[in-house]
Amino acid sequence: MVRLYGLFFLAEIVLGICALISCLSAEEGQIRALPRIAWVLIILFFPLVGAIAWFVAGREPGQARPRTAWPVGNGFAEQDRHRQVAPDDDPEFLKRVAERSRQQDQELFRRWEEDLRRREDDLRRREAGSPDAPRGARDGEPPREQDRPEV
Repeated sequence: MVRLYGLFFLAEIVLGICALISCLSAEEGQIRALPRIAWVLIILFFPLVGAIAWFVAGREPGQARPRTAWPVGNGFAEQDRHRQVAPDDDPEFLKRVAERSRQQDQELFRRWEEDLRRREDDLRRREAGSPDAPRGARDGEPPREQDRPEV
């Protein structure tokens, strides 16, 4: 007998929870007879009677919601979805980063070429024995690396 009462109590609780979830997730147009807050209070204070009353008289018959796992969308308007994009997903940002990197590479390459030309000119002057060769170049010392570009 105790087991039977326990089973009825468990069924009453499950039915009440299902009715409460159904009431809270129903659209405004699907609730009839009373406002939503009244149905919630009835279901909470009288679980068995309130749950049965909700399923019989509280919701519109035949207007079941389509069953989907999750609602479509993320809760933001369509125009707001496209405004906030992570930097690594934004094509404009990626273009700017690539352009800046390309410009920095070109500048570094240009400075390296200038340094190489200057060194080659110093080496030619030293080999030719011209009087305007840098000091130490005539003595067999390698040219100084004073204005070397930073890497």
